[in-house]
Amino acid sequence: MEERRGRRIIMFPLPFAGHFNPMIELAGIFHHRGFSVTILHTSYNFPDPSRHPHFTFRSIPHNKEGEEDPLSQSETSSMDLIVLMLRLKQCYAETFRQSLAEEVGGEETVCCLVSDAIWGKITEVVAEEIGVRRVVLRTGGASSFCAFAAYPLLRDKGYLPIQDSRLDELVTELLPLKVKDLPVIETKEPEELYRVVNDMVEGAKSSSGVIWNTFEDLERLSLMDCSNKLQVPFFPIGPFHKHSDDHPLKTKNKDDDKTTCWLDKQDPQSVVYASFGSLAAIEEKEFLEIAWGLRNSKLPFLWVVRPGMVRGTEWLESLPCGFLEDIGHKGKIVKWVNQLEVLAHPAVGAFWTHCGWNSTLESICEGVPMICTPCFSDQHVNARYIVDVWRVGMVLERSKMEMKEIENALRSVMMEKGDELRERSLKLKESADFCLTKDGSSSKNLEKLVSHVLSFDSYAFAS
Repeated sequence: MEERRGRRIIMFPLPFAGHFNPMIELAGIFHHRGFSVTILHTSYNFPDPSRHPHFTFRSIPHNKEGEEDPLSQSETSSMDLIVLMLRLKQCYAETFRQSLAEEVGGEETVCCLVSDAIWGKITEVVAEEIGVRRVVLRTGGASSFCAFAAYPLLRDKGYLPIQDSRLDELVTELLPLKVKDLPVIETKEPEELYRVVNDMVEGAKSSSGVIWNTFEDLERLSLMDCSNKLQVPFFPIGPFHKHSDDHPLKTKNKDDDKTTCWLDKQDPQSVVYASFGSLAAIEEKEFLEIAWGLRNSKLPFLWVVRPGMVRGTEWLESLPCGFLEDIGHKGKIVKWVNQLEVLAHPAVGAFWTHCGWNSTLESICEGVPMICTPCFSDQHVNARYIVDVWRVGMVLERSKMEMKEIENALRSVMMEKGDELRERSLKLKESADFCLTKDGSSSKNLEKLVSHVLSFDSYAFAS
């Protein structure tokens, strides 16, 4: 601890919950090891610093002061993700350079910059210019990164762009993936999607190391594959959220208490927990099929419906008159939950999920089987690994989101296949627990990461 006093790490997350949260968890890990942490964050989606008192937050304004914000929520709500990513890079490249230069020029020694891998080249160029070493954080899994890194090959072989006639065809170069599992994002600018992905991969190759929110027993082969491709130091130290009980995202409010109270009244492993992440938007018809499927399954359910998740609505106004009264105490619909606590609750028997990497990892860590309904990008890869490699869930495709299909899938995971899925899920949970013990792989990799970061001298690098 003494040797790290006066050592600071600067972190630059992508401004979306699925990327910001693991970066904050990593910040907590570094802080626990005696480093001070500064979070540089875009003014777009700027977080509440009071929730994270251990860290220094600095807002990076968009490039041209005094001008109207080009990334207001009203402007970005209808943008596809690739267009939004391009706008973020355009709007913050120059002010990121200025902010980083000011931070590195302060009295406290800056060990390194940790940037989200998706920022890619803009952080590489700036870090080199200022003279600070750059480590990247990959907030998704190694398996999906392998698929992203294979984009040039996938285009050459004709797998991309995806053709409807080939959806169920195996991608022999990326087994067990099928064509429909490839991590693509619907966009009006398909060539820009390839550029964003290439920028991420090349930015990782030119970094001083990659930190992964995964663990070796879960993704050993994919990590080896990525390591061969990137040829930089690798630090799989996940699952981040299990490193400490003093978790920066474990906040509670009165609604959490109501949810816990409801769960406490349910039988062990009887509840279906349904939540589809922070970005997915669905049509009203799909929303109603989910509602009736949950209700008709006759299983207790806890369903997170974000305000605005259903296109064109505020919250639950699409539900038929009397629906909430009809489900009574059998189901509970909420706007938000503390997912870590919900998945750890003994009443939860299955997680119906969009298969974002954070949700996937959190479910694995609690030994909860999954019903997989991926929406876009790496979620399709995660779902295939959940079902065919780790064998701790089953797929319910969005194209089959009808109430009867939903009802059958829920009953299958909770009843017919429940015991075998739970048995395998608990074995994975044991692996996740062990990797963080003194002799576990993630603990050993964390020691290597700390030594690696302490070996950097930003000013020597600049000279």
